[in-house]
Amino acid sequence: MFIFKNKERNMVQFEWKIRRKCLDLILECAKSNFPNEFGGLLRVDDDIKDVISELVILPGTISGDSHAIFKMHMLPIDFSIVGTVHSHPSPSANPSDADLHLFRKHGRIHIIAANPFNKDSWRAYDHNGEEIEIKVI
Repeated sequence: MFIFKNKERNMVQFEWKIRRKCLDLILECAKSNFPNEFGGLLRVDDDIKDVISELVILPGTISGDSHAIFKMHMLPIDFSIVGTVHSHPSPSANPSDADLHLFRKHGRIHIIAANPFNKDSWRAYDHNGEEIEIKVI
């Protein structure tokens, strides 16, 4: 795990990574749910706490053309879940106000996959909605 100090914010941050298979699954789920949004949770490896390796789908998640509503009471007690992922049917991966509210309440890292749901149409954000980089491994 590589940790660096952010000089602007004077805080320590992870260098996040995501497994290619996990990212591919996220993009395929987003495509298959189109024109509705898709939503899920991000889980890290047990051994390597900064590598996102798994997509978790919460039972009862409701998807529409402009929302994915998580049933957070269905969230398991699982400390390896580090954030959320959802899709935007539009080509914009910018977070909405509702997305920013979700980011602040649930997790440290969040991914938005935008239409056309390919390797160039997704973005990652921290809990404050600041765009961050994730290395695909």
